[in-house]
Amino acid sequence: MSNRNYFLTEDFLLSSSTAKKLYHDFAAAMPIIDYHNHLPPAEIAANKKFSNLTEIWLKGDHYKWRAMRTLGINEKLITGNAADEDKFKAWASCVPKTVRNPLFHWTHMELKNPFGIKKYLNETTASAIYQNCNELLGTDAYSTQGLLKHFKVEMVGTTDDPCDDLKYHKALQKTNCTTKVLPSFRPDKVLSIANREQFIQYIGQLEKASGCSIRNMNSLFDALQKRVNYFHAAGCRIADHGLTALPASYSFSIALEKEFALFLSNPNAAPFSQPDKFAGCVLLALCRMYHKKGWVQQFHLGSIRNNNKRLLTKLGPDTGFDSIGDYQHARNLSVFLDALDQLNALTKTIIYNSNPADNEMFAAMAGNFNDGTIKGKIQFGSGWWFMDQIDGMEKQLNALSTIGIVSSFVGMLTDSRSFLSYPRHEYFRRVLCNLFGTEMESGKLPNDKKWMGSIIQDICYNNAKEYFKL
Repeated sequence: MSNRNYFLTEDFLLSSSTAKKLYHDFAAAMPIIDYHNHLPPAEIAANKKFSNLTEIWLKGDHYKWRAMRTLGINEKLITGNAADEDKFKAWASCVPKTVRNPLFHWTHMELKNPFGIKKYLNETTASAIYQNCNELLGTDAYSTQGLLKHFKVEMVGTTDDPCDDLKYHKALQKTNCTTKVLPSFRPDKVLSIANREQFIQYIGQLEKASGCSIRNMNSLFDALQKRVNYFHAAGCRIADHGLTALPASYSFSIALEKEFALFLSNPNAAPFSQPDKFAGCVLLALCRMYHKKGWVQQFHLGSIRNNNKRLLTKLGPDTGFDSIGDYQHARNLSVFLDALDQLNALTKTIIYNSNPADNEMFAAMAGNFNDGTIKGKIQFGSGWWFMDQIDGMEKQLNALSTIGIVSSFVGMLTDSRSFLSYPRHEYFRRVLCNLFGTEMESGKLPNDKKWMGSIIQDICYNNAKEYFKL
């Protein structure tokens, strides 16, 4: 496979001279605020160096795992006990066949930046690329903190369970790390009452972390409030929730409160009769806590998880068996956000959609609850998960532009577990500049590069910096 006419030029995805100028003069150099990701704070605090390219690039990357399974790669070479170099070579053999999938772009963007490799990855080039990258990974510039500095990441928002002691975040505050690493409060487990065994086990963890004995709803709320206070003291200003849909109801009767107390105390109690109402009640209470603290709350909605039960049992969750769901979100979003608004307890909120069929609805729903108190108070979040590619990002930007105000958008995030995922911000910025540049040249937007360039910079960086008070 020839490397002549290598596709990843400086003007990649930029189809007009105006788009090129917008990207190179306004977007490219802007710092990154990565306000939602799944990077391990322990690895940042330790300033970890990775032993090889497989460890930093393939382990935990369910996007690549899904592609490899589709292409007939044995699981031993994906999540199994094969040698790291063999796993890398297996991935390299797949890359030429991933054309038109975002993995083809991401793979070569991540090799080019930060490693400087401008070759196609395939079976022929795999060994040399693997050795080259491994040598670089042994240097200080390619440690976790070194990579964050290289990509000009000003802030990392990790995803943390309420029971976490946040010791690594606290340790980072005492170091010379140039990136601000802040925890985010992710209380999904406390909403999952349908699985009794896991829920009761988690309540025990929450009791230990909070110092509260949880015997009823009030003591549960007390425990959660203590953890919110603890997180706030450690610098947390963001909560995050991964839900199929927002709960349909948030009212909780005296009878349900009694049932919940019995559910906690009696190991032989029947399954809780109204898990959705329980989740709604707890989530409403949490959102009121966030509002009092001035936090931003995020809702990632619409994915259907763990579809392949056979492989879930074998490999566990987050291994590549989740997909887009077709839930009905409009009513639940409306009722829940309105309930908070009526209580004057609706804090800054970002709603993320995993199904492009719902883009316009999400954009319209966000506009219902902007009240003039904060610019872009309710945000329709960036293309998420299966949508963080060219088509998905363009659809999200177009829906937001048409129904909302794109100039107030807080922009891209990685939502990734990899320290090599930051070229996704570059990807987004190129798509954004190409959209604006095309419309400027066609006469749909003013051909004023300074004016449009300032809006590009707001979307890439300035709006997020203001929104998250960084």
